[in-house]
Amino acid sequence: MQLTEQRQTRERVRFTVRVADNAEDIRRAQKLRYNVFAGEMGAQLGSAHLGIDCDEYDALCDHLIVEDHASGLVVGTYRMLPPQNARRVDRLYSEHEFAIERLDNLRDRLIEVGRSCVHKDYRSGAVIALLWSGLLDYTRQRGGEYLAGCASVSLADGGHQAVSLYRQLEGQHLSPTEWRVFPHLPLPLERVHDDAPPAPLPPLIKGYLRAGAVVCGEPAWDPDFNCADFFMLLPVSQLNERHKKHFAG
Repeated sequence: MQLTEQRQTRERVRFTVRVADNAEDIRRAQKLRYNVFAGEMGAQLGSAHLGIDCDEYDALCDHLIVEDHASGLVVGTYRMLPPQNARRVDRLYSEHEFAIERLDNLRDRLIEVGRSCVHKDYRSGAVIALLWSGLLDYTRQRGGEYLAGCASVSLADGGHQAVSLYRQLEGQHLSPTEWRVFPHLPLPLERVHDDAPPAPLPPLIKGYLRAGAVVCGEPAWDPDFNCADFFMLLPVSQLNERHKKHFAG
């Protein structure tokens, strides 16, 4: 076994990924979200007075968590809204930002994912890979055929990275026309110069693209989170065997 493989194996043994099964687990995930979104990104959260990030969708979602055995911390999280629970609300979370009528025929097979974040001290390949493996296990168990959700890019630099990223993605990774979505508040792409060298792909978007996801149109502008949101859609059937084995660990 190569040294890199040995290190990855040790890292994976250190962490556990599972779906939260009690209120305390969920609150720990919400605390991590608060620390990342409000503490690092400067998001304006309606639940800031509670010291957590929460909204009306949390009660309908399942929450994936990665725990560090050594510290006892929740160091990574994702939340998943399965189709049967999505029917209990008027719209998906992402519909606050996008018109997604072209995806109506996918709704009964679509799991909406979001609120993904990783503790600042744990942004390694091991934690991200565990989140992906947990997502795929959950999708299989729920019978989902599509994963969809928003991947965020900070606008702290004035939007240069977000615009540059979209220019990269629209050339190679745009969805077919029948899967296009449309932002309610579009990021003003034409107002930002994107002549800077292309920035590295954010880890979350890189993971989506490697798995076979497509970006379904122009990004939305989220003023509360000071970010650009890219709507990503992953047909699980297109996940190739190499990535299935990788995410399975």
